[in-house]
Amino acid sequence: MPTQTSRTFETRNDLSEDTRAKLVELLNARLADSFDLYSQLKQAHWNVKGPDFIQLHELYDDIAELVLGFVDEIAERATALGGLALGTARMAAEATTLDEYPLDAVAGTETVEVVADRLAAFGAAVRSAIEESDELGDLDTADLFTEVSRSIDKQLWFVEAHLQT
Repeated sequence: MPTQTSRTFETRNDLSEDTRAKLVELLNARLADSFDLYSQLKQAHWNVKGPDFIQLHELYDDIAELVLGFVDEIAERATALGGLALGTARMAAEATTLDEYPLDAVAGTETVEVVADRLAAFGAAVRSAIEESDELGDLDTADLFTEVSRSIDKQLWFVEAHLQT
């Protein structure tokens, strides 16, 4: 009997079952990262302190809302391919590749450094997922990851601007 994580559902999608299984695994890996990124952005949003508080507080919330949309799109793509989206907070915590948010990062500049690091790491993982999706012959999943990558790079630019002079 298949485990819950490898459970698949019948679909008329023309990608092979093996290809879809690999794509679902890839999508679930980035789902864990995106859900973790969302929660880390909220952590920064809630706890940022200092003279740039309101600006950073609002920026982190805006980015978190954007990332939450990607959480949903990535999960839905996994299920559209006949897979099971693994999207609980516990599943994300177990599977994420992102570093943990340091609880002592509360000063504005500290939070900017942490958020920039997490956005950059997530962006790199997503760019790798674009290539892997393309190699598997799924341009739709590659396109989804391209959309995510383009948006994350823009948000990284917004955050890194706070460190540049």
